[in-house]
Amino acid sequence: MIGEAPSGDGGADQPFDADVAVVGGGPAGCSAGVFTARYGLETVVFDRGPSSLRRCACLENYLGFPCGIDVERFLELAQTHAEEAGCRLREGLVESVVALEECENGESGGFRLETQDDGTMTARFVIAATKYDGEYLRGLDDDEALFITEEKNGEQVERFDRNYPDTEGRTSVDGLYVAGPLAGCGDQAIIAAGHGATVARALLRDLRRADGYWGRFAERYDWRRYLENRQEEWADPERWVELFAAEAPDGLEADEVRRLAEAYADERDDTYLDDETATRRAERGQRQLADALDDEVLLEAVDDAAILERAERLEGAESLTDDDDRPDS
Repeated sequence: MIGEAPSGDGGADQPFDADVAVVGGGPAGCSAGVFTARYGLETVVFDRGPSSLRRCACLENYLGFPCGIDVERFLELAQTHAEEAGCRLREGLVESVVALEECENGESGGFRLETQDDGTMTARFVIAATKYDGEYLRGLDDDEALFITEEKNGEQVERFDRNYPDTEGRTSVDGLYVAGPLAGCGDQAIIAAGHGATVARALLRDLRRADGYWGRFAERYDWRRYLENRQEEWADPERWVELFAAEAPDGLEADEVRRLAEAYADERDDTYLDDETATRRAERGQRQLADALDDEVLLEAVDDAAILERAERLEGAESLTDDDDRPDS
């Protein structure tokens, strides 16, 4: 919810331009943005354009592209996916991330991001997902914690310490997460994308815990299931209230248990799709992929008989429409 602190941050009244700012529009950043945006967090992904991945002639080990895919098309699909999930893409090189003052309730005040073109934006959370350079994070913590010195080509140079975040991207700075190669996960695009998702899920888990969820209920499962697979027992919110009450931590008020249980029940209910909806979404996804392909490649991949059959169906549909438009005699 733009302009307000997201649910779970203690009710702080600090306004933000976005809930999550992702610095880096590559595999790690787009993947992280997909998960936070699908959760309902206002997410902005900063992409400065040139990327080391663009030096790759052809990406041949990313699952789902059996014969590989050119990098420009892959990045176009990744960023389109982020936008379809609800992210806003913003061009610009982030030069610094500044921690804002704490709110009255003691919660972190979020961050202000400053770009090379003198643009600014505030966000409650920041996910640093650039590959090499973490210089824009300087000053958020002790520089000795953020950076290490090593020898390179006979000279002493500083670089961001990839061991600074934990394995899920958390840092000692509240609200700051690090994803992808900058967090030491390696250079492979598929691994970076997986780590971006891992970090986003960690952020969501932390947010849910702050909102009162505990244990397995703090996990956010971002997947869709067929409606026919839902057990009717769990279609009733009261069943979830009973489960939450049985497993609630000591001291948690009954009204709070009910609030969390009913919200969780609604969330689970939204994950189920009927056959028609599932089919429609699958077809929409295929069309999105087709839009990213060259027309000549698509035509070569479709046999002549299929093209003729499609044309005949379209002509038949147009003929029916024309007949419907004729006045009754």
